[in-house]
Amino acid sequence: MKETICNDLNIPSEWDRSGLPGWAYFSEELFRLEQELLFRQHWQLVGHVNTLSDAGSYLTLDIANERGLVIKGSDGKIRAFHNLCRHRGSRVVIDEKGKCNKSIVCPYHGWTYGLDGSARGIARKETFPKMDRDRLGLIPLDMEIWYGFIFVKFKESSQPSVKEVMARFDHEIVDYDLEKMIPVPESEWSEIIDVNWKSVRDVDNEGYHVKQAHPGLEELYGQNYNDEPFQNGTSRSVGIFNTKPSKRWSVRNYLKLLPKVDKLSLESQNRWLYAGMFPNLVFGFYPDSVIYYMEIPISATRTIQRGGALRYPNETRDLKIARYLSGRIDRDTAKEDQMLTVWSCEATKSSAYSGIILSDLEYGVKTYHDHLRKIMPVLELQDQPCEGKITEINNDMINSI
Repeated sequence: MKETICNDLNIPSEWDRSGLPGWAYFSEELFRLEQELLFRQHWQLVGHVNTLSDAGSYLTLDIANERGLVIKGSDGKIRAFHNLCRHRGSRVVIDEKGKCNKSIVCPYHGWTYGLDGSARGIARKETFPKMDRDRLGLIPLDMEIWYGFIFVKFKESSQPSVKEVMARFDHEIVDYDLEKMIPVPESEWSEIIDVNWKSVRDVDNEGYHVKQAHPGLEELYGQNYNDEPFQNGTSRSVGIFNTKPSKRWSVRNYLKLLPKVDKLSLESQNRWLYAGMFPNLVFGFYPDSVIYYMEIPISATRTIQRGGALRYPNETRDLKIARYLSGRIDRDTAKEDQMLTVWSCEATKSSAYSGIILSDLEYGVKTYHDHLRKIMPVLELQDQPCEGKITEINNDMINSI
């Protein structure tokens, strides 16, 4: 279901300021529906092509009870497969990243596959009936490479290509030469928090809390921060740097030491641009680096947050220092956001919880929720449906539209 394009970013004078119902943040049945309709049917970021430097280099992604594998072949081509042996379903590679030599060897029984996913060898072949090896290769996944970033999709759906979804940002990010940027291993992070994944999105989709909760960001761009309503599967937020001196060490020195990046426009040189992609991914385009972060739901009340950064291939000493400082600002912000996420998620189970009231500065939360409701209209119900009925009711509501 595609969202109608809307170029009018003005907030209406009258709009529904209530958010999702409280039960949406702890229902395991809804979580299973989200796994199917959101995380299996929408593009998921695995990594960047420059992580796969050699033949046999691979990356993996586990999400929504699916296991993805992206690997570089001997021919230099990058391919995506289910990380699932055709024999007994074992993982064929174990780690999040690594390198196979000339073949992929299943650690369970030793079935082997070529770097192109083809079946090469069946251990103790004589103990099996005659089988067509050509039909026993790894099962391929839909894959798309967008400006060097590798995405996979586990199930067919009507979601447009990543290129189409993110097209609105092309003119703003083309100067970064993203295909040439280098992933920074030491910047990669992953953490489990005991919240529903939507609570993370709710915090991230509005800047109303910046002044109160994020002293670093307030001094970095403060009143020069703007959130645009969520539209067409994307969100856009911009923070233009303050010109007045900062009291915080990291912000003060970041703005002082950040060198000019000749290939960037003056506009890009003086801001942080955030580009979000439904349902669970955000890129940050900074003068010194490009960052990303995403949520991987484990259950209705547990979520993995992960992210990392990419540097310029010709990074200077001053740029490296600036990247360190922007990372420090981001780490402080992430800790502050986690606290807010936990508090807001906890509240949904309280006997005193009666919903939320959104400010005009939180219109991005409302428009994101609207997109969720289009896919899962059951979220329009304030009272939690009876156990075992959520999927059935959701299907009935979709069919009645």
